[in-house]
Amino acid sequence: MSLTRLRQNKKTKRGGRKQFLPPFSVSTFPKNIFGYTIDNSSVDRYNDCTEVRKVYLNDLLTEKKISKYRLAKESGIPQTTIVDICSRKARIEKCSADTIYKISKALGVSMESLIEQEMESDAPQQKRPSFEVFKSNVCHLVKEKGDIDFMLDALTTDEVRTLYDRKWYAEAFYLLAMVDYLSRENDVPLCTKYNDIRAQKLQKILYPAGVVLSDAAAKTDKHRRECMKNAIPEFLHFNIVESEVRNVC
Repeated sequence: MSLTRLRQNKKTKRGGRKQFLPPFSVSTFPKNIFGYTIDNSSVDRYNDCTEVRKVYLNDLLTEKKISKYRLAKESGIPQTTIVDICSRKARIEKCSADTIYKISKALGVSMESLIEQEMESDAPQQKRPSFEVFKSNVCHLVKEKGDIDFMLDALTTDEVRTLYDRKWYAEAFYLLAMVDYLSRENDVPLCTKYNDIRAQKLQKILYPAGVVLSDAAAKTDKHRRECMKNAIPEFLHFNIVESEVRNVC
């Protein structure tokens, strides 16, 4: 879907006439769409909006499924040094060349990339607000901007990709689901550049927090079943149960 065509569709809506767009970049969900799942643990790490500094070595160890103890054994670097680097008590770029060489060799990465990535990850990063707050903000933006302007902003800024690359998967899926839902509502073709993200979903179904709490209090699954029955397909596609995006105060 081109932004030009989306803008044309916006003008047509304002003119009161319904425009039937030609099948330009129209996308259908790929086959085996549910073949890739994202662990919900990435969704559950919610904190207040404050700044935190990451340590690239921690991410690298997680990615390669290597413990600090194992890295110490394989690199010959004392475990206390590894722990200090991972906890930011020591800065890897200030370690000796020999230490950096041994760590990078054990992890199968270059010394340059280890230092560069560590320095990049040193920049302040914003922690995630709660998913419920994120959803509310998105719904309010749709109400304030209108469907077409909201989609234009989302596609122009490429916020879906930004959230996904940040590994904020639930937020990326929710925003993309909203764009896809509004596209269907306004007879606008889907944007095909997010097909790779559409080929994934959360590992477990994510219900609204209020629904989960209501069921927990009543010791039933009635509210979840009702919510699932009314779920919007574009959100359910990502294992996110959402049944109301218009009725916001």
